[in-house]
Amino acid sequence: MKLFFYTFRTFDEKEFADKYSKEYGIEYGYTDKAPSAETIELARGYEAISTDPCDMSEPMVRGLAAVGAKYLVCRSIGYDHIDLKVAKELGLKVSHASYPPSIVGNYAIMLMMMSLRKMNEIMGRALVQDYSLPGKIGTDISFVTIGIIGTGKIGTTVIKHLSGFGCRILCYDPYQNEEAKKYAEYVDLDTLYKESDVISLHMNATPENYHLINAEAFSKMKNGVIIINTARGSLIDTDALIAAIVSKKVGAAGIDVIEEENDLYYNNKVSDVIDNTQLALLRSFPNVVITPHTAFYTRNAVENMVKSAFDAAIAFDKGEETPYEVKL
Repeated sequence: MKLFFYTFRTFDEKEFADKYSKEYGIEYGYTDKAPSAETIELARGYEAISTDPCDMSEPMVRGLAAVGAKYLVCRSIGYDHIDLKVAKELGLKVSHASYPPSIVGNYAIMLMMMSLRKMNEIMGRALVQDYSLPGKIGTDISFVTIGIIGTGKIGTTVIKHLSGFGCRILCYDPYQNEEAKKYAEYVDLDTLYKESDVISLHMNATPENYHLINAEAFSKMKNGVIIINTARGSLIDTDALIAAIVSKKVGAAGIDVIEEENDLYYNNKVSDVIDNTQLALLRSFPNVVITPHTAFYTRNAVENMVKSAFDAAIAFDKGEETPYEVKL
């Protein structure tokens, strides 16, 4: 069994791919390019194919199956970029990655604190030697109500870590978590919108929660609410977010993921004209912290993501159970 990596990064992933290739006795190949009509042939002869978020729509999935792929082993926690219906039809097994939930959870808390303390404006003005105080006054995290939407591993970790700050914590999830209940109060979404000073998203992208945070949701929130998203860009209607920032309904935002980020993030676009008006507008706001989908980006996570691909591929090939499998 052989494993092929698309969108492979030699500067950080190769160290770990070499390690686990040798340890597990599995040959691997790679390209830094994403799956496409021009690159599918590179995967011929490899049973396991690994990607991170990129175009894995029906043509790509069918094309990879046609050159011999049996397993699609993601190097990301999310797997919404894969056409799962087609994968199931073709009998392909799919897996996703895992890494400690504190990695993204602590990043979300960092974005909360940066937004509450107006760090974007403080640092931007310091760059031009404006050390004056007007406009920089912030709010301490200990004196706010924070609403967490999604209480899976990452959301619950955020709740536990926030509990040490002494803030009030509300949470919402259709499936309640006993661990989260120790530190937070479950409420319905309308209550969370109404009472939260900060709202942070921690859920996978599904058709059901597409644009969960939309104009109607914003209308139910406090004036000056802070929005944090380290989950998936599709959870927020970006046009509605921009309108809410302009109207001052949203006082600040910390955004690590955006809609239409494929083929943008993780690429060097220094000399390019980027056709993304929404991103340009968000970047223009001094009260918005934009980071390019880097909440996961630590050595711990990168190693775990690469190892997850090897572990899932081995389990699939041996017909064994693996916690990384996506049930189709």
